[in-house]
Amino acid sequence: MRSEATAKPQNSSVRNFLRRGQRWRRLPHSEVRMDRGMVDIPSPYSVPESISRVESLLKEKGLTLFARVDHSGEAEKAGLKMRPTQLLIFGSPKAGTPLMVAAPSLAIDLPLKALVWEDAQGKVWVSFNAPEYLQQRHGVPADLVKNIAGVGALLEKAVE
Repeated sequence: MRSEATAKPQNSSVRNFLRRGQRWRRLPHSEVRMDRGMVDIPSPYSVPESISRVESLLKEKGLTLFARVDHSGEAEKAGLKMRPTQLLIFGSPKAGTPLMVAAPSLAIDLPLKALVWEDAQGKVWVSFNAPEYLQQRHGVPADLVKNIAGVGALLEKAVE
């Protein structure tokens, strides 16, 4: 489990990605956390409202929403308790396919995912895999990372 404290990026390529701001817009009040290739963006909204806002923006941008997984809802159906946690699986075959052709193992991480979850203190987060982390993990050519580089800015905009 990740520390609730703000974490500094562990590898230089992800740190450089966040510093360069490739299509990444840090809001003045934003507390972006980074750990193990995942970026956590705080949301001032509840999990259901955050998910709805992300879904709306994805549709507005013409991205395909492949699935919505309500982990906490399914846990409740099984008689278990879990803090609110939902996952969106989304992307664009036109953008993602060239990446998977160049680095087939990337198919384990694509389509892109946005995890919206509530921590033990009741704070809501939107988490995703940093594109630079995926590049490093799968050996994606640098010129193709641009196809998914906008995910952070998109998710941050959804919960601003």
